[in-house]
Amino acid sequence: MPEEIIRTLSVDGVRYGYRVLRHASDSGAPVTEPALVLGGALQGMYGWPQMDDHLGPATDVVTADLPGMGSADPLPPGPSADILRRAVLQIADDLGAPRLNLFGFSYGTAIAFGFAQRHPERVARLALGGVPVHIDEAQVARWERAREVLAGGDREGFAAMAADALMCLDPERSVHRRELARRYVRRSFLHALTHSPHATSSLYRALADRPDFSGGLSGVPALVFAGEHDTVTSPERQREFAATIEGSRFLTVPESDHWVVLERAVEVAELVSRFFLEGTPGAAPVSLPRQAGAPVGRT
Repeated sequence: MPEEIIRTLSVDGVRYGYRVLRHASDSGAPVTEPALVLGGALQGMYGWPQMDDHLGPATDVVTADLPGMGSADPLPPGPSADILRRAVLQIADDLGAPRLNLFGFSYGTAIAFGFAQRHPERVARLALGGVPVHIDEAQVARWERAREVLAGGDREGFAAMAADALMCLDPERSVHRRELARRYVRRSFLHALTHSPHATSSLYRALADRPDFSGGLSGVPALVFAGEHDTVTSPERQREFAATIEGSRFLTVPESDHWVVLERAVEVAELVSRFFLEGTPGAAPVSLPRQAGAPVGRT
């Protein structure tokens, strides 16, 4: 079994942690830089087994409960972007890693992108999925209604509304494993609200924060991907964002929405792994893998 290490750090007195799954290979040293995965607002360090499976044979896989997430301490009042970026920098330093492969999904894309902008020399490759670069007024209104339901003490009602707000429920649009993903997201929200003492405040912050994706980026190889039916931010908007990153590539993943990492878990893990391993001996070209019965992704 590969070695798993849990480390605890703190930034500005806020305790948080990260997990390292050491690469499981008999061929010697890792072939690429450690891969750090940053997920959504309530996605903690144990929510990425598919990345362990696909990247573990090649490099160390790092996941985290950043401040305000999972088992970490809650974030202090006020803007959170700077403290979260510094938490990522401390992880890199604690690992002794000059550079990281960085994968951000949904809420985690803002952290990953902001970190790459400020520390491009510390990022080997950057993969971003489900980038919430534009939230329209209809989405804001849906989230505000969900917040009111939660403030009234109806956790189950909030979990259902929050899950639905993040998914494409249009029956005319094909989404792979839609109902399975829907049930999973609902249960995840409800579990976090029931068992985490600061999950509610973390959700409020995630809903209220308007992440900054402006300013562009250069000097970091980047891949951006979106579910073709993402209703949080359209693939067109995400493609426009990708164009602000010099030399980046953009892919849409068929038959998926914002929760592409659940609906197309294997494909996403393979896509990100191929991108991080690009240029290493025996690496496959970066393309969207085919799942049985599904068309190949669009570039």
